Amino acid sequence: MNLRITRAAGLALLSSSLIASTAFAALSTGEQKRLTDSAAVVSAIRNADNGIPDDLWAKAACVIVIPDMKKAAFIVGGEYGKGVMSCRTANGWSSPVFMELEKGSWGFQAGAEEIDLVLLVTNKDAAVKMLSNKVSLGADASVAAGPVGRAASASTTGTLATVLSYSRSKGLFGGINLSGGALKADKDSNTDAYGNAVPENVLNGGAPTLAGATAFVNTLGTSTRATSGAKTPSATDAK
Repeated sequence: MNLRITRAAGLALLSSSLIASTAFAALSTGEQKRLTDSAAVVSAIRNADNGIPDDLWAKAACVIVIPDMKKAAFIVGGEYGKGVMSCRTANGWSSPVFMELEKGSWGFQAGAEEIDLVLLVTNKDAAVKMLSNKVSLGADASVAAGPVGRAASASTTGTLATVLSYSRSKGLFGGINLSGGALKADKDSNTDAYGNAVPENVLNGGAPTLAGATAFVNTLGTSTRATSGAKTPSATDAK
């Protein structure tokens, strides 16, 4: 009798674990769209002639992509977006964790706008800090609009900021200043994706790549097309 009870309890525990694992692996439609859109944004901005310099991309410890960041305001303005972050590991790029970015502003801003963002994080410790705390760009982590032009040299940027930002809006590519923005982990989406797994462990390569994130991770590791040889514009020209 006791043996039967023990077996039943064991089967119930196993079933619960399997159900929980399945639930954690099930991304919402919005989360899956975020991954798909992020892959498209990386490809577009990296392959643009006035996109991210190849040597800066090679030096980035982590990359944050925020597709369709919303900018809408009247009298009091602000920006808000959701995206994903992946870091380099010994075996390539990590499975992504989900992120959020908020940036407030003040003043008269009529209309609305959507901007695609790619943020290069040069210091992995700063990226890890974003997972447990809200990091204020410009205060907790230095941020600057990144130089544009894939053949541009990083030596022209002087001392590199912790975060270099790149944007795409209505087909135009360039650097964008996000000073005052706040980056933090999207805890709800990370729970959907990884359950109780620690996001820091995910960024260190301690979790298999999410099934829905394969295209995004592969895009991070893909080389860009050859440059056209055209004149490299400045960030001001690209805006």
